[in-house]
Amino acid sequence: MGTKIFVNLPVSNLGQSVEFFTSLGFAFNAQFTDETATCMIVSEDIFVMLLTREKFKLFTRKEICDATKSTEVLICLSCESRNDVDEMVRKAIAAGGTAPMESKDYGFMYQHGFQDLDGHLWELAYMELDAIDQG
Repeated sequence: MGTKIFVNLPVSNLGQSVEFFTSLGFAFNAQFTDETATCMIVSEDIFVMLLTREKFKLFTRKEICDATKSTEVLICLSCESRNDVDEMVRKAIAAGGTAPMESKDYGFMYQHGFQDLDGHLWELAYMELDAIDQG
């Protein structure tokens, strides 16, 4: 069995966050969902636990960062194409997110991203592995 990753993120309004990520095409595992948390499915082995701030506080003694003012993490997801990157950013903006930076084209990698409703940064990248110099 492969290692699974569960990214835990505090959110100020769980219902709005679920709506936001649903509009981006993500699904949720109802088995791990209640009024304080939900499990967003990214892939077979990657999940994002969206937790109310109160629930999140049960897992740490540290102060919770205001992600609209400070960056605590950059979550980067791979995409199948440049178009998929741009489409996800378009959907995020339409759902109330923002694009804090312009897209970047490094030749072998195309990158863009968005900020969700709570300010968490999501990077999206398409890599053309054949374009990477193997030399």
